[in-house]
Amino acid sequence: MYTPNPDRYKKMIYRRLGNSGLVLPVLSYGLWQNFGIHNDYDLNKEMILKAFDHGITHFDLANNYGPPPGHAEIVFGKILKEALMPYRDEIIISTKAGYKMWDGPYQDGGSRKYLISSLDQSLKRLGIPYVDIFYHHRRDYDTNLKETMIALKDIVQSGKALYVGLSNYNSKDLVEAHKILDQLNVPYVITQPSYSMLNRWIENDNLLETQHNLGGGTICYSALSQGLLTNKYITGIPEDSRAKNPDSLWFKEKNITPDVVEKLKKLDVIAINRGQTIAQMALVWTLRNELMTSTLISTSKLRQLEENLNALNNMHFTDEELKLIDEIIR
Repeated sequence: MYTPNPDRYKKMIYRRLGNSGLVLPVLSYGLWQNFGIHNDYDLNKEMILKAFDHGITHFDLANNYGPPPGHAEIVFGKILKEALMPYRDEIIISTKAGYKMWDGPYQDGGSRKYLISSLDQSLKRLGIPYVDIFYHHRRDYDTNLKETMIALKDIVQSGKALYVGLSNYNSKDLVEAHKILDQLNVPYVITQPSYSMLNRWIENDNLLETQHNLGGGTICYSALSQGLLTNKYITGIPEDSRAKNPDSLWFKEKNITPDVVEKLKKLDVIAINRGQTIAQMALVWTLRNELMTSTLISTSKLRQLEENLNALNNMHFTDEELKLIDEIIR
């Protein structure tokens, strides 16, 4: 029987999610690509439990996470049943709908039909009656935004989600969606954009400030650019890396160009002087602005999880370090 570490909450830093009643760990755990049918279940379980033992209380999923789609929810549901269900009230579970999940005309998007059906399926896979946060996974310009927001309202009123979030929305769309949600008295608390040293679109969009003004918090994903911002590619491409994984959706060998490798070598010098790896530095870099409530980590090995957790040992950046990083990656 699993017994969690009694000191787990002393091991983590927490930030308030906007002006809501929720706090999130600065490192949340995402189950995007490492919880598929070909992954080792025992290892998956060990990583989730180790994360919880270190104070990670937020676990992030979506209907299409796997592969195949839905498998990550099945795996997490099994881990809940076997170990974590007694601690369910200490955990924030989020899931999403917006991308393709099944065949036919109602397979994705933002329709009421799709969102409600998808969440019902997610809850069955997870084996729970509700999730803490349910996201619309992407802005659907083919569906009236009001229809999508009313569906989110009804999902909360049904008790199948406590809060709602919006993922991959830009500032303009967040403002438009929030106006409707506010009129409907929906507890909108969070947005989830992609963000990393190599992907800084939210800065040009002023997304952090926009979300803060709306009263919500922000959690980013792909802080390591799907594993590119690590030490592993400085001297070559390891056979067990994501770049070699045929199930990897976007990150391929072609992404590792000579220019990228040169940038990684320069970043490594800064990281070493900070007592960190590139990955550790890249993670806490996304948290340097306290308006970023949390950053998602996803691991395929225990040592990666341990490395990520140890990143919190140094979250401070000097002005000189930030200037050097900008010069390297701009």
